[in-house]
Amino acid sequence: MWQRYVAIGDSTTEGLDDPDGAGGYRGWADRFALAVARAQGGLEYANLAIRGRTTALIRAEQLQPALDLAPDLATVVAGMNDVLRPSFDADQVAGDVAAMQQALVDQGATVLTFTMPDPAPVMPLARPLRGRMLALNEALRAATARTGATLLDLGAHPVSSDPRLWSDDRLHANSAGHERIAAALAYTAGLPGFDDSWTQPLPPAARRRRGEVFGAELAWTRRHLLPWLVRHLSGRSSGDDRVAKRPVPLPVPLD
Repeated sequence: MWQRYVAIGDSTTEGLDDPDGAGGYRGWADRFALAVARAQGGLEYANLAIRGRTTALIRAEQLQPALDLAPDLATVVAGMNDVLRPSFDADQVAGDVAAMQQALVDQGATVLTFTMPDPAPVMPLARPLRGRMLALNEALRAATARTGATLLDLGAHPVSSDPRLWSDDRLHANSAGHERIAAALAYTAGLPGFDDSWTQPLPPAARRRRGEVFGAELAWTRRHLLPWLVRHLSGRSSGDDRVAKRPVPLPVPLD
């Protein structure tokens, strides 16, 4: 029975884009915490993740606060923001992830992490990044094997890259995607009532006309890609001036 769960990471751990109905975001970490709490009758949960953070920043800013909270259950998920940067180094990113995993494992926590989905089916313009993601996943698999953390190999399952599980910005899971990730973590953690059904593909999607595809790509470029490029060229991050949404461990409501 776990007493305290602490999640560290970036926007996916924070919960974008899974609205909580109260102006914030829920996300797979919140959903996983609830599954654990229901399975064992209670759980304290803190979420230190902040959007836009690279793996090095997560290690520098979130690891020690997480250790200070003395969790016996933790998730360490990072790397996507590094993949998007010119200076990306898969071994360096995996090394930072491994260091965070090892520190938490050495303190007695059960640590879970997962590999990243292939971005190409979700975001065709990201096809050049596919090699980076594959390299990162291989490095994460090797790092996790060394540290004794538990790996959910999300990237090995094609359903994780089904566009219908991703939000309009194509960088974050939607509510259905977050729900599936949480179910996958619950199964990986051995919670009762969960199985490998999360690996099953969605029903075949309706074929879209070429004009519909072009219109969707144009809208995405205007609404999401261009603002992202402008922000990063100016040296700004979506996480500037933001704080963790749940910095203090609180009991997970069971209702």
